[in-house]
Amino acid sequence: MSIKDSLKIIQDRIEKVKNLNGINQKTEIIAVTKTHPFLTIDECYSCGVRSIGENKVQEAAEKFTTPLPIDLKKRFIGHLQTNKVNKCIDLFDTIDSVDTVRLAKKISKRSNQLERPTPVLLEINTTNEPQKKGFSLKQTEEILKCFELTGLVVQGLMTIGPKGRNEKLIRKSFSQLKNLFIEINRQRPDGYKKLTELSMGMSGDYEIAVQEGSTQVRIGTALFGKRIK
Repeated sequence: MSIKDSLKIIQDRIEKVKNLNGINQKTEIIAVTKTHPFLTIDECYSCGVRSIGENKVQEAAEKFTTPLPIDLKKRFIGHLQTNKVNKCIDLFDTIDSVDTVRLAKKISKRSNQLERPTPVLLEINTTNEPQKKGFSLKQTEEILKCFELTGLVVQGLMTIGPKGRNEKLIRKSFSQLKNLFIEINRQRPDGYKKLTELSMGMSGDYEIAVQEGSTQVRIGTALFGKRIK
């Protein structure tokens, strides 16, 4: 199946979920192009995709040597080591996986040096799985510290749902992120921009994520087939 056909199926399923549940918010499809060649990015763009996700700085550096369309947003979605922050900021438009205050401070410092704010999402470990990165749901104070950093534009929150197909656990993970999203916006002082993005849902659970309020879904396998090793 072509990328164009797969994309149409995903778009139709998202619209069906929205219509059945009376949902009006936007849902952006981020094509997870990690491990796929540059031609895949080019094909996604020709099909109307305007955001891609990569999770390794070095891999992206090799791909991005070929000029990309100016309106194609490059999102870093993997775990970012602090020693790769400078290179990541040079390559990507957003960093969607800020998982500690330490990392946020490093991004802030570099962004201030460049006099160019960096849009970010804060990663939340809603499933409390030890192998996953991210702030815990209880670290509200730590999360709020990120908003105080100059050079950092916190646009929203992201999470990765639990492994497996237990819909109850998946839904709980996403609803908890939505509740935290609401609570943080409630605590933000007047005059500060509110969070607008909820990035949750991947190939196996994006329909549930849309039901729970996701504004961004990260799609790889459902769009391209099984990952290339």
